[in-house]
Amino acid sequence: MPDTFNHRWHRKALMGEQAAVEALAQAAIGPLFRFCFYRLGGNRHLTEEVVQETLVRAIRELEKYEPVRAKGNILGWLTRLARNEIRRALGQEGAAVNLQALWDKLDDDLRCVYSRIESEPLSRAVLDREETREMVNATMAQLPAKYREALEAKYVAGKSVRDIAAALRISEKAVESQLTRARKAFRATFTALNEA
Repeated sequence: MPDTFNHRWHRKALMGEQAAVEALAQAAIGPLFRFCFYRLGGNRHLTEEVVQETLVRAIRELEKYEPVRAKGNILGWLTRLARNEIRRALGQEGAAVNLQALWDKLDDDLRCVYSRIESEPLSRAVLDREETREMVNATMAQLPAKYREALEAKYVAGKSVRDIAAALRISEKAVESQLTRARKAFRATFTALNEA
């Protein structure tokens, strides 16, 4: 999500400027849907409801958003709101305890996966676990395409920096730089999604 949700945007949104509120909705719907979908067991209807309630709550409680603290990236704040809406929705569905325990465990698994992604390819055993794949996908889905593709090429497909450079027709140094930025983006997104 772009880092445009700064103090200036916040002021306009608090004054009810339609363009500012629409900018939030437009930027947030996709990432929030992906964030909620996995946590709601792939229930599309429930996900749509939770995303809608999260956005309504975000607009209603916009004065609580702190642009400076968030560095203009509103996703962390939105995912905290979404987690509350997810708990509420799952409570109504009667599955909150079981699904929340599952996600708590998977968050730990993802932390382990992330701790290794900086230095080694993801193991086949890790990739073969459906739950881990879904959590990694939830994080990867938030990344810009060029970062997602670079990480997938290196850590999922196991391609060398040389092979990636040849495929992209850029230097190996440029690929290494892109991978460094992609890992940082993964870490930041992962943190926002799993520690919000």
